[in-house]
Amino acid sequence: MHSLKVLVRARRSLRKLGSSPHQRSLSAQPHYASLDDVQDQVLVDGRASSRTAILNRPSALNSLTTSMVARLKRLYESWEDNPNVGFVSMKGSGKAFCSGGDVITLYHLLTGGNIEECKTFFDTLYKFIYVQGTYLKPHLAILDGVTMASGAGISLPGMFRLATDKTVFSHPEVQIGFHPDAGASFHLSRLPGYLGEYLALLRDKLNGVEMVACRLATHYSLNARLALIEERLGRLTTDDPSVIETSLSQYGDLVYPDRRSIIHKIDVIDKCFSHDTVEEIIHALEIEAADSYGEWCAMTLKKLREASPLSLKVTLRSIREGRFQSLDQCLTREYRISLRGISGEVSKDFCEGVRARLVDKDFAPKWDPPSLEEATKEMVDFYVSPLISEPELELPTASREPSV
Repeated sequence: MHSLKVLVRARRSLRKLGSSPHQRSLSAQPHYASLDDVQDQVLVDGRASSRTAILNRPSALNSLTTSMVARLKRLYESWEDNPNVGFVSMKGSGKAFCSGGDVITLYHLLTGGNIEECKTFFDTLYKFIYVQGTYLKPHLAILDGVTMASGAGISLPGMFRLATDKTVFSHPEVQIGFHPDAGASFHLSRLPGYLGEYLALLRDKLNGVEMVACRLATHYSLNARLALIEERLGRLTTDDPSVIETSLSQYGDLVYPDRRSIIHKIDVIDKCFSHDTVEEIIHALEIEAADSYGEWCAMTLKKLREASPLSLKVTLRSIREGRFQSLDQCLTREYRISLRGISGEVSKDFCEGVRARLVDKDFAPKWDPPSLEEATKEMVDFYVSPLISEPELELPTASREPSV
């Protein structure tokens, strides 16, 4: 572990040089739960040379709150600095890895006038994801069960992502008037062809086999074998990624997507979703539907027409820009979009989408603007433009990526 320890010491020195005595401590952040509650919602399993963070809100599909993400960030930073910890992992309890941010809590905060607490959630979440994306030690995410939205965001930066036969991956954000965030514009934009655009604009689901096929996951195992894998990993005393890789592969399975998988539609996805605008994408799908009479095209068009028109356009712009940007640049842009989305300055689609689909459940959101034609380029430009009245997302790039 010698070379890793040298890197850890160097980064710790950079942190100290860049720290400020006036920096706000985590204790000054808004609290959603007492300390005991937070510790119960993020459990820790310590082994000889590894630590595992366990998301523990099974009744809420392990959805994230500010206090949970703040605890995760503290844990990961302390484990990175601890010379006795060789690698880390994360998993969820119950039937989910993580269903994303607790958007119902965010909705009630916004409707109650507490926008600052919502901003703190996104600030804390994106900073944690940046820590993960620049982590010095090997880390593994066990994606057993529902893995959605920012739940995907806290898993994809991992060096190893283990999917199972219970994994369900999706980005449904445009259906609630939001955008795929938490690093999604970085990860989805790097998928084969235009699959990232497809997944971002739709709410289509991938299973564990499909995640491996498109490289969102690095390994696959049956859920029934997870206990064996975790037992073997727990006995390791190493920080060597190749040793962890060998352990994961030993109980892994070679799998292939079945013939109905979306992976086998990559040619038509590229043909339709490579266009520059949402309107052109829809037009291409309409032509494809007329030529093939395919059920898939019809269902894809139906999902696009149910989504927030403004969210569709903002999301496409975000994914396209993400193709040419680093993780920190993607997180900075996503932070701007998120703050513009919760502010309601241009549109209140986020609150309306959460209300319609998750609170009142009438599934009849009244989008504003109501059509793609009325969702103008000026609106989209505003969402991605630099913040004016408040600070941008501040990421510790100087200490975590000194060569950048």
